[in-house]
Amino acid sequence: MAAGNERSMKALKEVWKRAENSLCADCGKPDPDWASSTLGVFICLSCSGIHRNIPSISKVKSLKMDYWDDAQVQFLAKHGNAVTKAIYEAHIPIYYYQPTYNDCQVLREQWIRAKYERKEFTEPGKHLPYSDGVKEGILWKRGRDNGQFLPRKFLLSEREGCLKYFTKQDAKEPKINVKIDVINATFQPEKIGNPNGLQITYLKDNKTRNIFVYHESGKEVVDWFNAIRSVQFHYLKVAFPIASDNEIKNRLTRNFLKEGYMEKTGPKQKEAFKKRWFTLDHRRLMYFKDPLDAFAKGEVFVGSGENGYSVQKGLPSGTQGNFSWHHGITIVTPDREYLFTCETETDQLEWVRAFTSVINQAMTPQEYASKCLGAVPFPS
Repeated sequence: MAAGNERSMKALKEVWKRAENSLCADCGKPDPDWASSTLGVFICLSCSGIHRNIPSISKVKSLKMDYWDDAQVQFLAKHGNAVTKAIYEAHIPIYYYQPTYNDCQVLREQWIRAKYERKEFTEPGKHLPYSDGVKEGILWKRGRDNGQFLPRKFLLSEREGCLKYFTKQDAKEPKINVKIDVINATFQPEKIGNPNGLQITYLKDNKTRNIFVYHESGKEVVDWFNAIRSVQFHYLKVAFPIASDNEIKNRLTRNFLKEGYMEKTGPKQKEAFKKRWFTLDHRRLMYFKDPLDAFAKGEVFVGSGENGYSVQKGLPSGTQGNFSWHHGITIVTPDREYLFTCETETDQLEWVRAFTSVINQAMTPQEYASKCLGAVPFPS
């Protein structure tokens, strides 16, 4: 018996060591140490918890702590991540967002359920709830002034190239009508205080407007998210006919590069530093009094190094404004310097890294146009 167990463990390790199985099959996290004995995939601890919630589809076991018999090991050897992905990920729409281990729970769970439970990607031409070019339904939207979440009707239309929402079910005219090409959507469960919280942003008069929504159903809110990406993709295919699918895919919804609190001072650099919530959305650095504000108090464009932008740790010598946090950052632009302080050195390094990643990228023609339109400079 001991010899058989030893033989199974040796065979298991051989399969486990294959290059194809070195990343979690569902989120890409390195060094997965769990596996599904019914699907034949190697997965991380976090994804194994999601698999455990669909026991009719997947039985999960630890590769380190649990016993694997010969038949189970042979099943893993016959399948593995490459073979199983070829089945369950055969026909993923290019616009569909495939989450990583850095993404929130609802995105990862619905991705796993879409693959294995609903089998959405196993055959070509399958009807998908986010591929119709139109989606209508109720989302709970946070009120701009009172902060209460109330049900609102939303309508997404590829034909009209827009997203609308209505304050009443029977309203003839929408409260907003936003062109699809100026919309972004990103999941924000912690900030919104709901596991299915989605932040929708759009540009209005070249200023960023935030809408915070959620749906009780994780599947429904992720369907809305991918429906927005689907409509954007097809709109951009028409607008940029010579662009490749991958180029267009990279222009769909994006996560923010960095968010969090910093202190800021005004343009004279003598005012007291005030604590504000900052969001870096690629080249737009915005600040808010509250993370759930509908409009930014100010925005600044962050250009490239070759155009005179840079980031430096610390504050200029002789900075006079009073500040309670002591880990400074200076953003240098062709027009002025922007001064910030962070609470911890870790925050400082993360912000510097995020700014550096943007400044090191060459500007596109569209970004030059955005700069000419002008982000709103920070007031005092």
